[in-house]
Amino acid sequence: MKLRVRSFALLLPLALASALTAADVGVGKSFQGPVGLQLYSLRNEFKADGVAKTLDTVKSYGIRYAELAGTYDLKPAQFKAELEARGIKAVAGHFPYKKFKDDPEAIALEAKALGLEYAGCAWADHKAPLDEKQAREIAAVFNKAGAVLAKHGLKFYYHNHGFEFYPYRDGTLMDLIIQETDPKLVCFQMDILWTVFPSQDPAKLLLKYPDRWKLIHLKDLKKGVATGALTGKTDVSNDVALGTGQMKWASILSAAKKVGVKYYFIEDESPSSTKQIPQSLKFLEQVKF
Repeated sequence: MKLRVRSFALLLPLALASALTAADVGVGKSFQGPVGLQLYSLRNEFKADGVAKTLDTVKSYGIRYAELAGTYDLKPAQFKAELEARGIKAVAGHFPYKKFKDDPEAIALEAKALGLEYAGCAWADHKAPLDEKQAREIAAVFNKAGAVLAKHGLKFYYHNHGFEFYPYRDGTLMDLIIQETDPKLVCFQMDILWTVFPSQDPAKLLLKYPDRWKLIHLKDLKKGVATGALTGKTDVSNDVALGTGQMKWASILSAAKKVGVKYYFIEDESPSSTKQIPQSLKFLEQVKF
């Protein structure tokens, strides 16, 4: 019995250290997270290597939280089981705008099966350029979807994509969408790249609507890439490791902390994402603000 107790006493610090390392990935003295990964970052790996091998890669990074963008031909319960087997919790997921518009109940059921807390939309279907009429229609769809999801204990969110920042009155159409959606039913995910790319200031926008931003996409834009376009599109190779691009991370992360962002997800759409994700996590551990 004494030998067992002694062995347990010796192993306990190692177990705690291992758990602490997993819990603290991407977290430092300034940035407290929690940080996860938008699995779309590894979409090519999912297709080429399959779900199990790709999720093993996610686990190897120390990632414990995920945002989903599909289940790669697995049923929701199966995909959830694969995540849980690796100690990864699916917190949020992106679903198509058309489905939110036509059948939000189906999204609610799928999100519940995946164990999500948040179900969101990453691209609002529209005819470019976005205008006031379309913005109001989008807001109405979001309010309806938010009401349906709320009945299931879920939260609806919208992820900005850059095309929403056309001027409108004393602000932009993004302001209109935020103001026309019910705060009790609709929250927002700020994509940092898709805020900077159209020449907006993420920190100022976070502070302008401090109660609406619950999620963030951490994404950096390659130095030298011109900003100001309202297309919502840029070459995926312009996604670079956090801290190596144009973003003013100290002010952005400070503002996000101040407004109480709940989850931060790295999204790296570049062909080098598997190499850049660990670099981004290391940056978050060291950034100071």
